[in-house]
Amino acid sequence: MEGRRGAVKSYVFRVEVEEDTFPDGRKGYHASCPALAGCRAYGHTEKEAFANIQEAIQAYAANLRKAGKPIPVDPKLGTIELPGPCVIVNV
Repeated sequence: MEGRRGAVKSYVFRVEVEEDTFPDGRKGYHASCPALAGCRAYGHTEKEAFANIQEAIQAYAANLRKAGKPIPVDPKLGTIELPGPCVIVNV
């Protein structure tokens, strides 16, 4: 993939998952990505909120690329770009 136009890059985004309450009073979780303004997701469990924010970040990045805009990289907000395909493992 290296050297080709449009070579794959990898991005790592820090996310925050916090306990929250749904409008009907049920316990839930809110997830956000500080580097991507307005990128938020919710879930009934921490695991669900994390999975949902992963999908939201992928959609956000895809929309930026479609619009010809750069994906924001700001280490202060927990976002880094890596120059090739990577596997990120959360433990």
